[in-house]
Amino acid sequence: MSRDHTDGTSPWRLPGFRALFTATASGQLGTQTGYLAVPLIAVTTLDASPGQVGVLAALSTVAFLLIGLPAGAWVDRMRHRRMLVAAETARALLTLSIPLAWALDVLTLGQLYLAVLLTGCATVFVDVGSQSTLPGLVGRPALVRANTAVVSLQAGAMVAGRGAGGGLVQLLTAPVAVLVTGVLHLAAALRLLALPRDGAPPPRPDGPAPRLRTEIGEGLRHVLGHPELRALVLTAALTNLGAQTINTLLPVVFTRDLGLPAGVLGLYWAAGGVSLFLGARCARALADRYGHGRALVLTGAVLAPGALLVPLLGLGTGWLWLASAGWLLVTFRTGVDNVLGVTLRQHLTPDALLGRMNATFRCLLTGALAAGSLLGGAIGQFASVRAGLWTGGVLLALACLPVLLSPLRRRRALPAADVSPAPART
Repeated sequence: MSRDHTDGTSPWRLPGFRALFTATASGQLGTQTGYLAVPLIAVTTLDASPGQVGVLAALSTVAFLLIGLPAGAWVDRMRHRRMLVAAETARALLTLSIPLAWALDVLTLGQLYLAVLLTGCATVFVDVGSQSTLPGLVGRPALVRANTAVVSLQAGAMVAGRGAGGGLVQLLTAPVAVLVTGVLHLAAALRLLALPRDGAPPPRPDGPAPRLRTEIGEGLRHVLGHPELRALVLTAALTNLGAQTINTLLPVVFTRDLGLPAGVLGLYWAAGGVSLFLGARCARALADRYGHGRALVLTGAVLAPGALLVPLLGLGTGWLWLASAGWLLVTFRTGVDNVLGVTLRQHLTPDALLGRMNATFRCLLTGALAAGSLLGGAIGQFASVRAGLWTGGVLLALACLPVLLSPLRRRRALPAADVSPAPART
């Protein structure tokens, strides 16, 4: 990717960043709209059972576990602009095939499964490629601002997209909502054409072409062998594990145990999205005041214990406000971590390893989400829902420990940019 940045620190002055940001906005709105609409097609049109809906949800994320690590190596070999346009176009076409089949009265659950799985595969390349492209577009000095904008966008899309998805389903039916999802992905693909054209892929060492397994191993060693990166990935994985353990059980808690309408659960999740947005917006100020690593440590140590308020939901509606306050503390901290953690890991990674580093993080963090779903369901089924909530709360409260016990507690400034080539292969 050619670099159109200057030495300034405002990414908004760069047309490449504006193109990536607006494409991401369209793609995220599409993803969040489909988050509600696709399962509702399965339920309302295909009469899917709860178990079949669960399989559908699993297929949407399993691609990160299946191809996440090799995708990082592939991204490092590819021209990013071309790859991003192709992946976003694939998401659009796969999504649009669903309402088309519905309109022709040939939609089946098998097609829905396949479309969701393949869309997830394309999403791997969109997510990993976008994070790997960003440093080259804006320059390392502007990464905090750029990541703040992107994380804020993701939080806003979570609120707006899911709300829009629910409204479209209610007013126009689920297939029409999925049609809108496909159009949004197509708009994102067209916007990505405005990215600057790629330069040549990073040079490879002389000699035989490296094996894919070797390149994947380099990415794993870079993340797990670096004390600061290892702390970041462990903290993020514990956060995802705990949050998903709780989120898996919340529909049962709100609708069955507390007797509240589904709209209240939607508001609860939407409030978390607003708090995530606020955390992202405050991240830079916290880093300027306390130092980059210290801000991560302090927000974790101060806010993570608030997660122990969330399981109070299991005690009845009278505890809803206190539990909600705990959830807002958790999501605010997550917003701060997302901005500062992503920026730091981009600074700690050579350009030639960015794809593999991002893929390693995505694979491990998505794996934690899958494990959290299974953990929450198993504890809720074989012990109690309240026990599942407390398990998730404790995991979230302990998630700050890897960062707290790492060298990050002494880091004030971001490291100098490391744009060296990947290590030589033997």
